[in-house]
Amino acid sequence: MFNVEDVRRDFPILDTEVYPGVPLVYLDSAASSQKPTSVIAAMDDYYIHYHANIHRGVHRLSELATSAYELARQKVARFINAPTTEEVVFVGNATEAFNLVAYSWGRTNIGPGDEILLTEMEHHANIVPWQILAREKGATIRYLPIRDDGTLLVERLDEFLNKRTRLFSFTGVSNVLGTINPVTELVEAAHAVGALAMVDAAQTAPHMSIDVQALNCDFLAFSSHKMCGPTGIGVLYGKRELLEAMPPFLGGGDMIRRVTLEGFTTNDLPWKFEAGTPRIAEAIGLGAAVDYLNHLGIDAVHAHEQTITQYALESLSEVPGLSLLGPPGSLHGGLASFTLGGVHPHDIAEVLDKKGIAIRAGHHCAMPLHQKLGIPASARASFYVHTTFEEVDQLTAALHHTRSVFRLN
Repeated sequence: MFNVEDVRRDFPILDTEVYPGVPLVYLDSAASSQKPTSVIAAMDDYYIHYHANIHRGVHRLSELATSAYELARQKVARFINAPTTEEVVFVGNATEAFNLVAYSWGRTNIGPGDEILLTEMEHHANIVPWQILAREKGATIRYLPIRDDGTLLVERLDEFLNKRTRLFSFTGVSNVLGTINPVTELVEAAHAVGALAMVDAAQTAPHMSIDVQALNCDFLAFSSHKMCGPTGIGVLYGKRELLEAMPPFLGGGDMIRRVTLEGFTTNDLPWKFEAGTPRIAEAIGLGAAVDYLNHLGIDAVHAHEQTITQYALESLSEVPGLSLLGPPGSLHGGLASFTLGGVHPHDIAEVLDKKGIAIRAGHHCAMPLHQKLGIPASARASFYVHTTFEEVDQLTAALHHTRSVFRLN
């Protein structure tokens, strides 16, 4: 285990006072994590010392920038144990990764009568691109249900996976419920009926180890900004044979090998899917974020979060009128979503903000899940490498205060 106080010194924003004399308690990492100094410094170093466009330049700055950009790809490949860097595509975010697969693989391989299986706990990014595709192609989307405790009804997979299923796309960890899903089991079930499997790892990659070879998933997506890296960049992992067979997503510079007035030939992987000037500084920042998480040890990160989350679930359960969402602690990722009496989550978040506590409130880009739960919205506190027991205590005390503000019995 790492020393949390040492880790906190790596995040300069944690010294912020939200209001005069009110220090920041940041419990919104599931939405976007804060950035350690090393990530900020790596991006500053690029802009100050060797900013240039990449891949096509032969001057020294371009060569340095190209090396740094591709080194970041190597770091990401090792981080998820991808067999080759050619299977690591830089995209804008996880949402773009889903759209890329839906547009490129989906429009080539999905037709009338085909089925796409999702789950009831998915983020909109893993619903809407498939809805667009299904409407266009005459396909059907089905949803694997969840239990009352927020876990998937995996024993009903046989009812939802069949010879018409072409893709099973699901989250590794729910961004609302915190549910840690049995990814390997779900991938194997998809492959057993001849379907592909895509994993939403946006809430997985920042918090626990990923081995795409062991998982044997066909596609996997995650975002940099949730794992100590910058906004504006994410990762699509895809098996090489699939990516090679897929047409380009966007057209333009860097994704081409040759262009004539009559047509074009695409570049090699992964640049085939990286049209235009890429996200150079962001990739370098993501590489630095991977270095930082590797320095802490991703298993230590997960262990710390499990300890904090269990403590938070126990503490919050003692707040009268508070209802926690999701499964027990052993199956729960690093967040706690809840409702409090009849108080709207936005009102809860506003009261907490005056105490310097940043949480999320709303549907968390998971409206169908909230409809399933029978609630319009929820409040969510999410934890990360810098979260302390004292901050959880401050959250709990602030929720008791919220009860008094709204005069809850």
